[in-house]
Amino acid sequence: MRWLSLLVLGLCVAGCGGGAAGAGKAPSGRVQAARAGVGQADLLRIGDLVKISFSGSPNSPIEQEERIKDDGKINLQYLGVIQAEGKTPGDLQREIQSAYVPKLYRRLTVTVKSENRFFYVDGEVRSPGRLVYAEEITVLRVVAAAGGFTDFAARTRVELVRATGEKVVIDARKAKDNPTLDPIVLPGDRIFVPRKSAFGK
Repeated sequence: MRWLSLLVLGLCVAGCGGGAAGAGKAPSGRVQAARAGVGQADLLRIGDLVKISFSGSPNSPIEQEERIKDDGKINLQYLGVIQAEGKTPGDLQREIQSAYVPKLYRRLTVTVKSENRFFYVDGEVRSPGRLVYAEEITVLRVVAAAGGFTDFAARTRVELVRATGEKVVIDARKAKDNPTLDPIVLPGDRIFVPRKSAFGK
């Protein structure tokens, strides 16, 4: 009986140890989950203008502005090329800071900013035009920001044309009741609302 009690106690201790090991891995999982939650609109893209400024050192590198090249990279003073595409401005800022300090500078503050990005809405909306991309937004919210549909809008054939050339057709009536049918708009995209046909569609 005593032997059986010791066996049960040993199994409990082993189980608790396994739980502790799992807990040690939890922060990594949370970090990955948070990273996965970064919206596509927050990420830098090819063609984006990046402004990098430096302070905190008497011989700081000069401020520079550069568009992200087709290979996704920018060129930095004293460092050479560095990957920028696919990172948030904050990620890029931290990476540049780590590359300069303490290898080249004892102290240096790096600030990375990207230019305003835009998307476009055209066709049968009340206020067509170019809009600043300030936050993540869906097609129906873009239409609302443009004053809503006109009376002549073909609401079942709203077109989302990606900057890559990909085209998605949205039925706004269905999307209103089912948010999964209302796609996210990205910088450079164009939303076009066609006019109703003679048959009212």
